Amino acid sequence: QVQLVESGGGLVQPGGSLRLSCVVSGITLGDYAIGWFRQAPGKEREGVSCINTRDGDTYYEGSVKGRFTISGDTAKTTVYLQMNNLKPEETGVYYCAAGLDTACVEIEVLGVLSRGEQFQAWGRGTQVTVST
Repeated sequence: QVQLVESGGGLVQPGGSLRLSCVVSGITLGDYAIGWFRQAPGKEREGVSCINTRDGDTYYEGSVKGRFTISGDTAKTTVYLQMNNLKPEETGVYYCAAGLDTACVEIEVLGVLSRGEQFQAWGRGTQVTVST
């Protein structure tokens, strides 16, 4: 049974940083893609970043490039999302999800329009609030 558990969310001021973690179990991390998605109140879920854990390729939606970094630690079966210079509009629940190793193409092509259709297993999310 695949399980993904997110942690690391919290309240941060604009310009601040957070590191989210996604612990994955039930699958071999090196065989799958892990994506991060965000859902703000009253809005649809949108793609943020993705890593192909087989080859290490990473993908980002445009507005987070240069500020967010996704990485994977296969030994710890954990994927991280380092978020720097956070903005208030990035407030929301952040989810990680697992899909086949081709799933990152969805985020690469669609960016924030990605809804996670290529991802089959989801965590419960962690709340990120960017506010003064």
